[in-house]
Amino acid sequence: MANPTDFLRDTPPSTTSPAQPSAHRRSHLVEEPPPKRKWIFWLILAGLVLGGIWYYTHRNPTDATGAAGKGGRGAGGPVPVVAGTVKQKDVPIYLEGIGTIQALNTVTVRARVDGQLEKVAFEEGQDVHAGDVLAIIDQEPFRAALQQAQAKQNQDQAQLNNAKLDLNRYIDLVAKKVISSQQYDTQKALVAQFEGTVGNDAAAVESAKVNLNYTTIVSPLDGRTGIRLVDQGNIVHATDVTGLVVITQLHPISLLFTLPEQSLTAIHKESPSGQDLAVLAMDRDNKTKLDEGKLAVIDNQIDTTTGTIKLKATFDNKDLTLWPGQFINAHLHLNTRKNGLVVPATVIQHGPNGTYAFVIQDDQTVQIRPVKVARKENGDVAQTDDGEALIEDGLAVGEKVVVDGQYKLQQGSKVIVGQGAAGTAGKPAAGAKPGGHGQGAHKQSSELK
Repeated sequence: MANPTDFLRDTPPSTTSPAQPSAHRRSHLVEEPPPKRKWIFWLILAGLVLGGIWYYTHRNPTDATGAAGKGGRGAGGPVPVVAGTVKQKDVPIYLEGIGTIQALNTVTVRARVDGQLEKVAFEEGQDVHAGDVLAIIDQEPFRAALQQAQAKQNQDQAQLNNAKLDLNRYIDLVAKKVISSQQYDTQKALVAQFEGTVGNDAAAVESAKVNLNYTTIVSPLDGRTGIRLVDQGNIVHATDVTGLVVITQLHPISLLFTLPEQSLTAIHKESPSGQDLAVLAMDRDNKTKLDEGKLAVIDNQIDTTTGTIKLKATFDNKDLTLWPGQFINAHLHLNTRKNGLVVPATVIQHGPNGTYAFVIQDDQTVQIRPVKVARKENGDVAQTDDGEALIEDGLAVGEKVVVDGQYKLQQGSKVIVGQGAAGTAGKPAAGAKPGGHGQGAHKQSSELK
C-alpha cells in the first residue's frame, strides 16, 4: 500500500491558491532583476558610449584620415607638401571665348557656260593664284558661234556702207530737185536702221567672245583648292549647284568667336572700335598658342537668344596652324595688370566661406589664409594665365604657400617641403599629384568658420 505522504508529495499544488506559486514561476521571479537595477544598468552603458565618443573626437594624435592634428604631428610626423612662393609680375588680362576658323574668302568655282569638261588643270589641295587656269571646256562650239557673229556683222556693215553712199547721192539730187525729199528721208532712215543692226552685231560678237573666254575657267583668288567635284569628260552646265572645286583663302584667315554681352563695356573702355586689341588663338586644351592676330570686327547687334556678341579676328596664318572649320579658344587681350601677385592655380582652395590658401609659417606650420582671387572682366571665373592665379588680397610677395598636398592639412599642421617642391610660383613639380580636392578638403575648409 502506498505511503499517504508520497501521494501528497506527487500531487501538484492547486492553481487556485495565490499564496503557493509553482516552482517554475518561483525560479523565473528570482532571475529577473528588480526594475531599479535594470535602469541603472542602461544608464551606465550610455555613459560609457558617450565617454568613448568624446575621447575619440577630442583626442590629439591623428584624425580619421590620418592627417596631423592641431598639435602638428601625427603618427607619421610632418606632412610632406610641395611649396611655392608668391611672385609679383605683369599679368595680361584676357577675355576668353570660343569660336571657329573661317576662310577669309571661300569660292565655289562653277562653269559659266555649258559643254564638255575637256581638261582639268589643277591638282587637289594645290595652292593657286588669281588667274591660274583650273579647267577648260570644249571651245569649238563657242569659237564657231563667234565666227558666225562676226560674219553677220560684216554683212550688215556692208549694207550700211552702201546705204550711206546712196544717202550722199540723194543729197545732191534733192538739191537739184531730181528726187523728192521723201525719198531722201527714206534713205536716211534706212542708214539709221543699218547702223542699229551693225551695233547689234557688234554686241553679239562681244557676247560670243565672252562665252568663248568662259570656256577657260580660272581661279578668282589666291587660295588652296579642295577635293575635285567633277571629273574630266563630264558635261557641265552653268546651272550646276556643286561646281568644279572649292577654293579657300588661307592667308590671311579669320576667327569668328563669341563673348558675353557684358564684355562689351570692357572692350569699348580699352578701344572704342576694338581693332587695336590683340587676339590669341588657343588650341582645344586652352594652353597651346597657335597664332596671334588682331580684332577686326565687332558685330553690330547682340544675339538676344544667347546674350552674346560676335567678334571676328584676322590672323596672318603664315605657318598654316589655323584651318577653316577648326574649333578655337579665343583670348582677347584687354590690358596688362602691372606688378600683380600670382601663385600657382592649385594653391587656391575652395570652402563654404570662399577661397583660401595654406601659408607656410617660419616654424613650418601652416596657416589657413582667406584670399581674394581677381575675377575676369565678365566676373564669372577667376583670372588665371598659364596655370597661375592673380591674387587681389590675402597674400604678400615672398610668402610660401602649399602648392600640392593640401588634403592632409589642417590649421597649424606641421609640414615638410618635399625635394620636388616648386621654389617659385609656377607649375607643380613633375610627378606631383593634384592636391586640395581629396576627402580632407571639406574638413580643411571648415577651419575658416
